[in-house]
Amino acid sequence: MRLKITHRTEYRYDAPVQYLLQRLRLLPVSGPTQTVASWAIKIDGAREEVRFTDHFGNDTRLVSAEGGHHTITVEAAGEVTTRDTAGVSGPHYGFAPLWLFGQQTPLTTAGDGIRELAGAAGEGTDIERLHRLMATIRERVDYKPGTTSVVTAAEEALALKSGVCQDHSHIFAAAARAMGFPARYISGYLMMDASVEQAASHAWAEAHVPGLGWVAFDPANGISPDERYVRVATGRDYRDASPVSGILLGQAEEKLAVTVTVEQ
Repeated sequence: MRLKITHRTEYRYDAPVQYLLQRLRLLPVSGPTQTVASWAIKIDGAREEVRFTDHFGNDTRLVSAEGGHHTITVEAAGEVTTRDTAGVSGPHYGFAPLWLFGQQTPLTTAGDGIRELAGAAGEGTDIERLHRLMATIRERVDYKPGTTSVVTAAEEALALKSGVCQDHSHIFAAAARAMGFPARYISGYLMMDASVEQAASHAWAEAHVPGLGWVAFDPANGISPDERYVRVATGRDYRDASPVSGILLGQAEEKLAVTVTVEQ
């Protein structure tokens, strides 16, 4: 499937920006599940300082701004051809060792709730247990924007019984690690049937299964990702794979507006 994507992020400030530094992970790369046909990033109000591939394999850009800028916009757009691989993206590779994805992070630390969830996966093959885990998360955690934030940990979201795709992915990664599987967080895009325009990008998780390699699971939708998904960045949790992150110095207050369109 050929998907056309536009991801526009606009920052508005009520005063001049003393100094701003942002890290952008907005460039998908070709791999087993997709081929990038074209992609470009346009930046207005800031300048690119450096570009590099991080240790998780993410194409990363650093941009900065200072002085009188009151508006900064970043637009990532392009076309990607995707393939349905039943969620399987294959063997592990890259600078980050596989064991690193078995370690807990502050956002994916397993408490009593996560450990109980992992135990509820029961017996069976690895794939059966992981699909059961995904289904249980979807049953127990309602998709409800506004109840969590980017700093909400998996255990907290599970206790709240609500959250967004980021929380579903953190809960899955934490529980999969408690079950003995290396797991990672994926940020990217999903073509939705109901609407071309979206309020944010999407997130899901992957577990490393012996004999198969990385296998993707989207607890927010209860399926393994197919040709409607485009992967952009990978990490241990949201902090490693967030589309945009950074620091702002000064007294200016920031207002953020994000628009995403994904269409065939």
